[in-house]
Amino acid sequence: MMEPQLNQEVIDTAAAHDGPIETDAVIVGAGPVGLFQVFELGLLEVKAHVIDSLAYPGGQCIELYPDKPIYDIPAVPVCTGKELTDSLLKQIEPFGATFHFGQEVTTVQKQDDGRFFVETSKGTKFITKTIFIAAGVGAFQPRTLKVDGIEAYDGTQLHYRVRSPEQFKDKNLVIVGGGDSALDWALNFAQDGPNKAESVILIHRRDGFKAAPASVAKMKQLCDDYAMQFIVGQITGIEEKDGKLTGAKVTGGDGVTRVVPLDMLLVFFGLSPKLGPIAHWSLEIERKQVKVDTEKFSTNVPGIFAVGDINTYPGKKKLILSGFHECALAAFGAVSIIFPDKKVHLQYTTTSPKLHKVLGVESPVFD
Repeated sequence: MMEPQLNQEVIDTAAAHDGPIETDAVIVGAGPVGLFQVFELGLLEVKAHVIDSLAYPGGQCIELYPDKPIYDIPAVPVCTGKELTDSLLKQIEPFGATFHFGQEVTTVQKQDDGRFFVETSKGTKFITKTIFIAAGVGAFQPRTLKVDGIEAYDGTQLHYRVRSPEQFKDKNLVIVGGGDSALDWALNFAQDGPNKAESVILIHRRDGFKAAPASVAKMKQLCDDYAMQFIVGQITGIEEKDGKLTGAKVTGGDGVTRVVPLDMLLVFFGLSPKLGPIAHWSLEIERKQVKVDTEKFSTNVPGIFAVGDINTYPGKKKLILSGFHECALAAFGAVSIIFPDKKVHLQYTTTSPKLHKVLGVESPVFD
């Protein structure tokens, strides 16, 4: 599968390093909130190292919906997940964060001097004063189709994500699921466009959907126009020939099993969040989320902060804009640990010559 093409010139990936890397801050997660945490720390003259299990920045925005429009970013009427990620990377460019991709944090140990020893699955080691967990819902994995033998086609004819829409052009597609992802891709491939499929059959276990009503209405109209087909049922088996997946056995509500021919099978059953190693960091966990205060979004372990979808507190809303707010307060909360003898005052990027210098911009002259 092709990886998303981002603005690589603003991504400083880590070089080989002997011994632990000493730093003021380690950010776990390079999604939008993790990237904005780099910005808020940078304004306070804190340089960060960022670790992510994916091979590129952007988190769920890139992994799940790089081309899907987002409408609730303040002052940005609409942008895609890729555009948001590129803009954030450009915004944090002045702060010189170093990224460590394709690895997850496996060890976090508090040291006698109050700092943390951090090690990743690739053996990268850090000694850091603070840790910011911005890991979204954790190490998320797609819920898989439970059918004997299907795993042999994972990544070739079976797909749980769409990273390269062009590979489905002119193919006979079977799409399974009843949420927004299933409906969005069914509509995308059934309608005229650069990646139009030869045929699209949508399968869902019932006639009700957890998707936008407008998408459901459009799907039903396409079915009426014979542009695609919808079947109520569940995949209970597969047909194979010469090492290739040729069909899906679909058992309908009437108990009858029919074979649906296909070239590609796309399954959208949602994600199963897994905290992974974070669950063993002595943090207070509630329903697979990290509990924090709302003053500085610190956890029960001093020096470890949690921002974005990974955290929980009374009134929590899982919105990107909420995560951005949390980043600002977490950065200020961390300064007393990173610079214990330094007084930090709130400054505004509009008027502060100091922040203009940090950002690498000229101070404006006001009449």
